[in-house]
Amino acid sequence: MLIRSDIITASRHDIDQEFPALILAAGASRRFGRPKALLALSEGDGRKRTLLDCAIGQGRLLSRDVRVVCGAWYPLVRFRCRMQPSRWVPVADWNEGVATSLAAGIRSVGPRAKGVFVLVADQPLLDKEALRAFGEAARCFPGLPAAADYGRRPGVPAYLPRWLWPEVLALEGDRGAGSVLAKAKATRLNIPGVHEDIDTPEDWARIREALSRIGLQARQFPD
Repeated sequence: MLIRSDIITASRHDIDQEFPALILAAGASRRFGRPKALLALSEGDGRKRTLLDCAIGQGRLLSRDVRVVCGAWYPLVRFRCRMQPSRWVPVADWNEGVATSLAAGIRSVGPRAKGVFVLVADQPLLDKEALRAFGEAARCFPGLPAAADYGRRPGVPAYLPRWLWPEVLALEGDRGAGSVLAKAKATRLNIPGVHEDIDTPEDWARIREALSRIGLQARQFPD
């Protein structure tokens, strides 16, 4: 039984190396006025987690190898988080835009990666069962790009297979991988909660109220 357990563990580790998850959290949160990643979310037991803790929990639904791409508020966010990722990826030129952060995240992964999952830190209402299904679909078809369906466009959460990386690395400024995913005709998946992101204090008040109704622990964190 011990040998069998070791085999299963090794297999899982291999999968993590092949499918790491990147959380893009390098921005300055200028529209919000303070670091969104450190916004506090209350759990049912009275404990508090940050918005970035929540995003790391989402990443763990996709992979055990979760990397946080950080910049403007690093290392403060590192010390305030209760959940720690597999790796922090600081970006010195984070202010050049999301394309720089995405490139830094991709360059941080090893040669065995078949693709990367990409999430952002301000979508705490993502449905965890839909995320799990998204992760399993990417593993079944590792060469196919996939992304959340936003109606007219694909967006995060997204899965970028390795063959798409050169196009993603060529992006500049405040451009994410949406245009690359659209050009590649990425498979679009329904992930409830993608439209509920946090840009302003008004967004945060509305989403915090929604979280208090549904319960953060039941909604987001791995069992």
